[in-house]
Amino acid sequence: VQLQASGGGLVQPGGCLRLPCALSGTMLGIGDMGWYRQAPGKERELVAGVDTDDITNYANSVKGRFTISRDNGKQTVNLQMNSLEPEDTGVYYCYAVIVTIYSRSETYWGQGTLVTVSS
Repeated sequence: VQLQASGGGLVQPGGCLRLPCALSGTMLGIGDMGWYRQAPGKERELVAGVDTDDITNYANSVKGRFTISRDNGKQTVNLQMNSLEPEDTGVYYCYAVIVTIYSRSETYWGQGTLVTVSS
């Protein structure tokens, strides 16, 4: 199983970016999915998550600005980021809880994509 994140880049404050993350490989099912980020000098933090019932949760700092969505058919999880602020700068990692072919739940991570918000 692999997760491929993309969409990062340099954007001015107030701008927007969309981060797609695509799953590939053999699996029996997909559970929770989401995005973490790690800012320079800080610990990794949860940005947004979505469960199998499409119930979402967000970090307080991004509520009202970011939207997470999943497409089970396409095996993707996407993060739409609007009204970006310099504090949103960091490496963004997607994750997914996968039910493997051995019927075990394991968490897989994407490789990270850098988002820089700066004028």
